[in-house]
Amino acid sequence: MLFYDVAVVSSRVAAEAGRTAKAELVAGCLRRADPAEAGVVVAYLAGALTQRQIGVGPAALRALPEPATEPGLTVLEVDAALAAIGATTGAGSQAARRELLAALFARATAVEQRFLVGLLVGEVRQGALDGVMADAIARAAEVPVPAVRRALMLRGAAGPVAAAALSGGAGALAGFGLEVGHAVRPMLAAAAPDVPAALAKLRAKDVHALVALEWKIDGIRVQLHRDGDRIAVFTRSLDDITARVPELVETVRALPVRSVVLDGEAIALRPDGRPHPFQLTASRTGTHDAARLRAETPLTVYLFDALHVAGADLIDRPGAERWAALAALAPAELLVPRLVTDDDAAADAFFADAVARGHEGVVAKSLDSPYTAGRRGAGWVKVKPRHTLDLVVLAAEWGHGRRRGTLSNLHLGARDPGGDGFVMLGKTFKGLTDELLAWQTERLQELAVRRDDWTVWVRPELVVEIAFDGLQTSTRYPGGLALRFARVVRYREDKTAAEADDMDTVREVAERN
Repeated sequence: MLFYDVAVVSSRVAAEAGRTAKAELVAGCLRRADPAEAGVVVAYLAGALTQRQIGVGPAALRALPEPATEPGLTVLEVDAALAAIGATTGAGSQAARRELLAALFARATAVEQRFLVGLLVGEVRQGALDGVMADAIARAAEVPVPAVRRALMLRGAAGPVAAAALSGGAGALAGFGLEVGHAVRPMLAAAAPDVPAALAKLRAKDVHALVALEWKIDGIRVQLHRDGDRIAVFTRSLDDITARVPELVETVRALPVRSVVLDGEAIALRPDGRPHPFQLTASRTGTHDAARLRAETPLTVYLFDALHVAGADLIDRPGAERWAALAALAPAELLVPRLVTDDDAAADAFFADAVARGHEGVVAKSLDSPYTAGRRGAGWVKVKPRHTLDLVVLAAEWGHGRRRGTLSNLHLGARDPGGDGFVMLGKTFKGLTDELLAWQTERLQELAVRRDDWTVWVRPELVVEIAFDGLQTSTRYPGGLALRFARVVRYREDKTAAEADDMDTVREVAERN
């Protein structure tokens, strides 16, 4: 299959609003693909590389060769070229990678170049995610949607599922099962603005139901597997980090069971039990010197679910049964703090206590829900305090892919209380609607003071309300702090830059969390 055909389908999917129409477009593309190509096609239409990361960032894409006039690249040729780029390491690798990248782009048409850039920088946003992919695979292979969804849940990747469905139909899909040692997509939580709203979501079908509340830990989501002497630890993104977290391996090895799959969160804690800044925990996924990192930043694991215990799969069992199996297996100090209640005041107090201890909030869980891996099901609902700051736009970067031609990635700054300047805290392109993108592109160009091919710097006049999950220490920005998971709430045209939040306020927020 030509890569051009996939790029065209991606743009058409992006233009469609309805899920059914998106799924049919993807299904049509899959019908034309060979089984060997299906996995790559699915990945690209979901906006991902099969290699996930190949070490190419926006800076490497600023000077591209002229596009080809006719399409000729196949999907498998593109996949092989990207794999070769990602595998190029060692002395002289930077120049070699540039040459390989230029050779690939020289063979791509303008349409293909735009799509490639979007894939490489993670800005393919056409809404063709898991739900649409499941429907599309089912349509293309003429198999039941539930069979595809279950296979996706258990296999953890859409590519192999698409290939199996297209080559072997429902029978091939039935071959996917929970395998100890093979990562399963983690169950995800929906969100609610506060505890009462979370409880209302869970009680929508049964107003008398008890609800479990657990601390929401801001660490590394870990899936722990043991099959006899073989132990593996996977992250939320299904990366194998076993060699980097020896204390977690020891924890699993000490459990009185030979076969198990557990879900939990690993976090670095201070001596007083409060969390270290997230980036300290995140540093433990580094690839070098695990022994040193362990000594400097030991991890504590909190377990909150059991998917398999002693030969029995539990993913289809109710949450209460899975917790009972976990609590019977693991010592109390490994279990996430948990409250089962039907009292709203007690639930609110549990949330307040978790936040006071420095944690993100709580996850409210149905006692009846199965483990719906890879989906934001109705059975788990997360609640976090919402942090917002009014910041000033200092610059913006031109977008890629669907956002090509618009100023997208905003540079955000807080007022310097000791002077007239602004202190940069980070960037974000999240939360922007098409209408807001069009408006800010026009407005920011009116405020432009200088520009290059990539960035437009502006007079610091526009104030924007930014929501974020927290602040972390940073050596990249002069204020020593950076926003985590920042997203635009709205522009504050009622405020001047002089009324934006300053670094004293930012530091107060950082100290409280």
